[in-house]
Amino acid sequence: MATINIVMVEPEIPQNTGNVARTCAATGARLHLVGPMGFKIDDKKLKRAGLDYWHFLDISYYDNLDEFFQKNKGEYYYFTTKGRKTHSEVSYPDNIYLLFGKETKGLPEELLIKEPQNCVRIPMANEIRSLNLSNSVAIAVYEVLRQWDYPELQNFGQLHNYRWEDI
Repeated sequence: MATINIVMVEPEIPQNTGNVARTCAATGARLHLVGPMGFKIDDKKLKRAGLDYWHFLDISYYDNLDEFFQKNKGEYYYFTTKGRKTHSEVSYPDNIYLLFGKETKGLPEELLIKEPQNCVRIPMANEIRSLNLSNSVAIAVYEVLRQWDYPELQNFGQLHNYRWEDI
């Protein structure tokens, strides 16, 4: 399976990180948590939001962005409200890293100006400052998976009391 890497830079809200962890577990994406974080990793709210999916995660922790970049190589895309192109204009390669900033400030602008061609945004109404972080991650992951035709994911549903063939 192709690899999607979700990178949360200095997340502040444990529930968002838990929701992102659940999205990663459901899609096979790797999760990278870059500190400092606004909570302890054993936070009850974090565990609750991720439900009982923690054992499905491939997760790595870093003290800071420098450590993350030293240990990971690939193509980076920065999800930001400041991006010039939309998330769906990009053709995402294998071993992609999708970076998301902290809830209150986003990604550091010093990082964005290094690769402006890889800064992407999710369209929304002008009056809205930003989407919820965990929703943004889910939108991004599923756009990549859509482009890759959902490799190795269950792509059908089943009713409990009926068979689709009989309807």
